[in-house]
Amino acid sequence: MKRAFLSAAAAAVALTLLAGCASDPLAEQYSAGTTKNYISGEGTISEYKVADRGEPVAFQGETDSGEPVSSDDYAGKVLVLNFWYAGCPPCRVEAPELEEVNQAFAGQDVAFLGVNVRDQAAQSLSFAETLGVTYPSVMDADNGNLLLAFAGKVAPNAVPTTLVIDKQGRVAARFLGAIDGPSSLRTIINDTLAEGN
Repeated sequence: MKRAFLSAAAAAVALTLLAGCASDPLAEQYSAGTTKNYISGEGTISEYKVADRGEPVAFQGETDSGEPVSSDDYAGKVLVLNFWYAGCPPCRVEAPELEEVNQAFAGQDVAFLGVNVRDQAAQSLSFAETLGVTYPSVMDADNGNLLLAFAGKVAPNAVPTTLVIDKQGRVAARFLGAIDGPSSLRTIINDTLAEGN
């Protein structure tokens, strides 16, 4: 009798866990077994109050053109970090929109930096040339340094993910999935620029 009860309880727990996974879009996409080769986000935007941002995130790496880059290079600026790779369809769709916003903030205390999570430099540079992206990308495929730097703060759990970093180097917002047009990103950048003024 006791063994039958425990078996029934275990089955109920398993069904509950499976039901929880089914409601998670990332879990659904993974379990669907598609050949997309990426996990896309659900398009959510998360904004973080200044008091909740914690410590600045430090990072360093090398761009696709071989230049060293670090978080120190962006001190006092709002930094837009976009995690992407060339074979990701939503990354190709949003690239011109990100560049549009990049150009809109030219000459202000705003910088854009890509984080290529899968490709080699030649492929990254070709992507930028084809789609007209003028800002550099850090090559993160071999060591994952940037992914790891943000993992304990606001993890970029999907590709693409875009983070808006405040002037102190803290995550102010996260777009999980493609940015879905430039207007929301523009608004968050303007809000982050205005902080402390």
